[in-house]
Amino acid sequence: MYGQEKVLRIVICAVVLLVLFGGQAHAQRCLPGMRGIAVTGDVADGFASRDRQTGYSLGAALERYARGGNKWVFGAKYLYKEYPYENKTIPMAQFTAEGAYFKKIIADAKKIIFLYAGISALGGYETVNWGEKSLSDGSTLHDKDAFIYGGAVTLETEIYIFDGIALTANIRERCLWGGDTGRYHTEYGVGVKIIIN
Repeated sequence: MYGQEKVLRIVICAVVLLVLFGGQAHAQRCLPGMRGIAVTGDVADGFASRDRQTGYSLGAALERYARGGNKWVFGAKYLYKEYPYENKTIPMAQFTAEGAYFKKIIADAKKIIFLYAGISALGGYETVNWGEKSLSDGSTLHDKDAFIYGGAVTLETEIYIFDGIALTANIRERCLWGGDTGRYHTEYGVGVKIIIN
């Protein structure tokens, strides 16, 4: 008798899990007002080579869904890159805040895969060589630390592995004015998003 009750509990738990994770709850994704926290890691400006250094960026954002699966994104990002100088490198870092709107382009019928196009406004601060003007060989660095501003365009995909967790992949082009180290930075990377309500 006790063994049958145990088997019945296991069967009920399995049915509940299948209902929750087997595609029955997917209609509850991306509803207006839902929020998520996303964390991303990106490669900036391509792969490293003999004459070109690559960079990376790390970001975190709060996403809020609007009608039609579209979303507002508010976040912060840190981008780091080293520029070659003789047999050394000069570091550059950008700290930016972002406000963005992402339009859903397409989604599958089960709401597992989404493709978005987004436009962002960016503002922040750029530092070159961490503000140090003198280089180790006695040269003086003319690039200055500065406030930067501009925008970005992004193509992003979300793949839900559970109703509350999605993996993301993106490619984006940033265009920022005010700094001395180049206006454009291309980023591509991956991330994870957790729905918090």
